[in-house]
Amino acid sequence: MTVLIKNVLMLGLKRRDIYIEGNRIKKVGNVREKADFVIDGKDKAALPGLVNMHTHAAMTLFRGFADDMDFYEAWPKKVWPAEARLTGKDVYAGTKLACLEMIKTGTTCFNDMYFYPEYTARAVKEMGLRATVSEVYLDTKSLHVTPIEEKKTFRIIEKVKKAGGSRVIPALGPHAIYTVSKENLRRIKEYSDKKNLLMHFHLCETRKENEDCLKQHGKRPVEVLEEIGFLNSKLVAAHSVWLTKGEIGILAKHKVNVVHTPTSNMKLAVGGVMPYEEMRKAGVNVTLGTDGCASNNNLDMFESMKISALLQKHHLWNQTILPAREALETATTNAGKALKIDIGIIGEGMLADIILADLKTPALTPNHNLISNLVYSTNGSCVDTVICDGKILMQDRKIKGEEKILKEAEKTAEKVMAKTPSGGGH
Repeated sequence: MTVLIKNVLMLGLKRRDIYIEGNRIKKVGNVREKADFVIDGKDKAALPGLVNMHTHAAMTLFRGFADDMDFYEAWPKKVWPAEARLTGKDVYAGTKLACLEMIKTGTTCFNDMYFYPEYTARAVKEMGLRATVSEVYLDTKSLHVTPIEEKKTFRIIEKVKKAGGSRVIPALGPHAIYTVSKENLRRIKEYSDKKNLLMHFHLCETRKENEDCLKQHGKRPVEVLEEIGFLNSKLVAAHSVWLTKGEIGILAKHKVNVVHTPTSNMKLAVGGVMPYEEMRKAGVNVTLGTDGCASNNNLDMFESMKISALLQKHHLWNQTILPAREALETATTNAGKALKIDIGIIGEGMLADIILADLKTPALTPNHNLISNLVYSTNGSCVDTVICDGKILMQDRKIKGEEKILKEAEKTAEKVMAKTPSGGGH
């Protein structure tokens, strides 16, 4: 299939044609070729599909479920008991809802960690998106650590591959240093090397995590991870808030990718701000994510770009920190680099993951600075058209089967929450 986007405004404020053949961008410029589908880009701006680098997609089912409550009260008493009752079908329904929301707000690829990953993969395949999918791995809560099994791990990876097809990349999902033993982190790193798999990990989200690590190991988390050989360019470390300059240097040395999750961090009141500027200066690849809907409430990456930039400026009393272009890069170019996929740039030979913003919306008018408008002015509702892997998933904000997805997700959420203490809400 071929798609031609005619006369569309690019981020460099020049109008170009974009010609897509199969799942790749074949030409950007003045295109004379005919195409199966032609999109008039006259009132549109083209940008790379956004990439959400840290999600628990099926947690759309928990949207608004434990808000404005203390974490150590809400999660153990409400969220975790509800999660324990989830089935694969529940995860499938929640992920379909997440994919619908992501398409509506311009996200074409996401990095996910959750239970029943094969059901996540199936939902991604059906919705037409791209994703890296891992099963969350935690040790047993008892003092006895259950060794992670190679056969079982690779069996799950094969299930994800089979369910997801070519647009889904399986990964490994060790939860965090405080929920996975050093022995199992070493094993996971070995499996990552053996099969060339990315690792998705929570790192230094809270001060308590650091304090507990110092008490248990006599070192800070990043130091422990370096000691066991866990750090490398295949690691995607979400949050990365409570870090010293020394730890940032270690992450840079090992080419670790980090994910800024500003909305989630503020909502959960982690008490710190990810040291973006120090990471940038050290050469760390910084990306952007929303986290799950229990700790963010939406999956709108436009909103996350704005909040990330404003938080950094506010925190450092400096309006020049994390400018709009860099904020956009964390959600596009940097993410493609972290996932090692040809996405995040609209260029010849790149995968055809493209979104079109409607320039006729009030928030994008006037258009003195397109990138500034996209980051600071608008939200995901400006997205008119979404193309992923060369296929049109949304045009004129219409998505096939939307009502059915919403109805099924509502029904699933009601079922899961019905047996939870205090029901839904508080």
